[in-house]
Amino acid sequence: MKKLALLCSALFAFSAHAQLHTNIDSVADYAVNTYQQSQIHTLTNLVAFPTVNKESIPAPQNPDFINFKSVLKMKAAELGFDYQDLGYTVLIGMGDQNEKVTVVTHGDVQPANASKWKQSPFIIDTSEPGKLVGRGTEDDKGAIATALYAMKAIKDKGIELNNRIELMIYLAEESDWGPLTEFMKTYEQPKYAVTIDASYPVVVAEKGWSLIAPTFNATSKQTGMYVSDLAGGAFKSQIPEDASLVLHNASVVVINSLKAKAKTLSEVEFNFEEQGEGLKITVKGVSAHSSEPESGVNAIAHLSELFKDVALENNSDGQLIKFVNQLIGLDIHGKQFGNIAYKHEFMGPMSVAPTVIERDGNALTLAINARRPVGKDENLLKAQINSAIKEWETANNVTLTKVETIIGTPMLLDSAPHAQKLLDIFKHFTGDEQADFVSIGGGTNAKLFDNAVSFGPSMPGKRYTGHSEHEFITLEQLALNLRMYTAMMIELGNM
Repeated sequence: MKKLALLCSALFAFSAHAQLHTNIDSVADYAVNTYQQSQIHTLTNLVAFPTVNKESIPAPQNPDFINFKSVLKMKAAELGFDYQDLGYTVLIGMGDQNEKVTVVTHGDVQPANASKWKQSPFIIDTSEPGKLVGRGTEDDKGAIATALYAMKAIKDKGIELNNRIELMIYLAEESDWGPLTEFMKTYEQPKYAVTIDASYPVVVAEKGWSLIAPTFNATSKQTGMYVSDLAGGAFKSQIPEDASLVLHNASVVVINSLKAKAKTLSEVEFNFEEQGEGLKITVKGVSAHSSEPESGVNAIAHLSELFKDVALENNSDGQLIKFVNQLIGLDIHGKQFGNIAYKHEFMGPMSVAPTVIERDGNALTLAINARRPVGKDENLLKAQINSAIKEWETANNVTLTKVETIIGTPMLLDSAPHAQKLLDIFKHFTGDEQADFVSIGGGTNAKLFDNAVSFGPSMPGKRYTGHSEHEFITLEQLALNLRMYTAMMIELGNM
């Protein structure tokens, strides 16, 4: 890790510890002392709207998004900011200067399985001391609330800025970048852009979100041992917490062997339950953002591992299990998937994780979420994926119905004029003199801006809870974010 940090530092030709604004601490203190409770209240209001995108209705016509935007409009008016509703994008601004600093966030959230939460995921749960639990608290509604009150504190103090501050809130970051990509064709690029949808200290590199999705469609004679009802995962960008299947025609010897093996896979919890003429097997892992597969425990991968040495009939369910075992396994870097694995010295290795199984009648589609760094040509990677899958089909006498492949574009900045200033702010407020530029597995809307970097809101060394079924932000982190975002707006506003 130290070598990676040194490499990243070499990308930026800046002097260390640039001078910060003389009033930075007093304004940051004022922001927290005056508006900590206000940002908690606003976050509570924002979380209450289940802003999960649906294929059946565009976000601008979705009542949940309409109501969400109505709160933003009311809040902007209350705090004294201008407000623009541009459909998929909301802009909340302070100042009318010619040049601007754009702070980029999103208001949509990932789905949440209500059965896995103590109460509704769209009601803030305060039962855990020091935490606000709810969908969107860390990704990304907490950051929206914080940005609003950072702007308000600066306005209250009458601090003059050379640049306009513009908070951009996009409404389909989790599902469809198309409307924002189109919007950016006419949006004037800001002087500086910062996304607050990632990690500290300062993110200067993001892996490319990629997808490999084979579809299996084969019937079973149901005469030998076979599995049915294979299911797992919730959405493509979450490490799956649950997976299950029904096993048929298994002998007592096989069942006992599976139960014995299940005990060795101690990271997950297996359950065996007689169901009609079959045996239902469920596994519980740990959900996590798929950009950090090491933070979760993959239920689909572990359920497949249970059947690694079991001869199953070659129906759709059995084919999918065999595919996972032979090309992915419990590895998270694609080392079994032909020659696709690679790594970059700063950005690290590609990650590969099965995330969700979707069923359409007899057909099963497995979503495999990959996050790739720079360092390998897109066409070469796609060819290696196709080659590995073709070899697997031949070796197993399988013909897949189709394979959808999406290769995302990674981002690695070799310069960003405001990156060092943000790093100085982080060091100043955390006291972490070893902090340096970092790379993340996730992908933010920073890719659509010139020289955009990410600045929080999650801390290094702590598990990111966005996309998990236990998403939260701490009160302490909210306060620290408010200090640093206030400082960020002052510093970039005067650069």
